[in-house]
Amino acid sequence: MATTATATAFALHGFRRLSSSHLPFNSNPVSVSLCRRRRQYSAPSALLRTAGVQTKEVGQPETLDYRVFFLDSSGKKISPWHDVPLQLGDGVFNFVVEIPKESSAKMEVATDEAFTPIKQDTKKGKLRYYPYNINWNYGLLPQTWEDPSFANAEVEGAFGDNDPVDVVEIGERRANIGDVLKVKPLAALAMIDEGELDWKIVAISLDDPRASLVNDLNDVEKHFPSTLTAIRDWFRDYKIPDGKPANKFGLGNKAVDKDYALKVIMETNKSWAELMKRSVPSGELSLV
Repeated sequence: MATTATATAFALHGFRRLSSSHLPFNSNPVSVSLCRRRRQYSAPSALLRTAGVQTKEVGQPETLDYRVFFLDSSGKKISPWHDVPLQLGDGVFNFVVEIPKESSAKMEVATDEAFTPIKQDTKKGKLRYYPYNINWNYGLLPQTWEDPSFANAEVEGAFGDNDPVDVVEIGERRANIGDVLKVKPLAALAMIDEGELDWKIVAISLDDPRASLVNDLNDVEKHFPSTLTAIRDWFRDYKIPDGKPANKFGLGNKAVDKDYALKVIMETNKSWAELMKRSVPSGELSLV
């Protein structure tokens, strides 16, 4: 786990990116073409220095070997899932960006690899893409875990999906892979994916111009009209082009309010703590 000093640096600075001028596609015409086809695929620069942390690319984007590692101020690898603190106080949380808005490469934290770097998901040895761009910054809440042995009685008895809790960040800025943003939760959707509970926490980055205007479900409806419905419909339908059934949603097929979202976050944080204490089986998950 991260040292106290490292955790303090995370909390104070939130991994804000200081430079993003380097794009690995610029010198490769094939990659440029692929970038256009995938609509603004985004990756961090080879080594991004921030106050107390770095993100480092290994391999080329859109290859099986590509990884984005997190390093502490001394250059040691740390886990974006386990070592980035969840809470910053005053209802503010850290959010690790896996997939930037308006991109389609299905990036994710590799929960079964040491230090859980970000990689592109695969299926049958092939890189995975959404059938169309995702319209919001998407990623995870660190230090959360949806326990696959826990059946949620409030959501059709669905078991957790064995992953960190997902975040859909609705702000206007397009983030980068590996950014850690300070966000406040606003609502939640209880997605059921092939029988597994896969929470979607709707949040907004504190640096968004409208962040002060939205503090709960009703504010989202007022200042971001139709956004909650659009998020639900996007995640309901994205597998249909691949011939799979639509995903379902519990809790009346509607978004629930901030208090419920905070309840989900606290419960899954407790589940993560039990996982890290080895109180529950970890299976193939990396706890490093």
